[in-house]
Amino acid sequence: MSNWTDICSVTDFLPNAGRCALFEGEQVAIFRISSKGSDAWFALSNYDPCSGANVISRGIVGSQGEHLVVASPVYKQHFRLDTGECLEEAGVSLKTWPVRVEGERVQLAS
Repeated sequence: MSNWTDICSVTDFLPNAGRCALFEGEQVAIFRISSKGSDAWFALSNYDPCSGANVISRGIVGSQGEHLVVASPVYKQHFRLDTGECLEEAGVSLKTWPVRVEGERVQLAS
């Protein structure tokens, strides 16, 4: 069973954008993707392994094919929001965390 930790309020997020939070000593990029009146939430490492910078939460979200992605603001690699997989660099991926909304609070699981 997962241990859920309260991170912040839903109102801290703009639709289709990311925010960074410190969770268990790691920077986590949390994204709220809004479509057709509902939200999907994703959490992945804020550390971009291609540039060596903590910038993923500042990336632009969109889609490539059927995949929701975030483009790194540095070298523009695309990372899948659901798996963290890099679409341009084979074998490169970001760590992901389970994320949920309880009431108006965003929570991550370890």
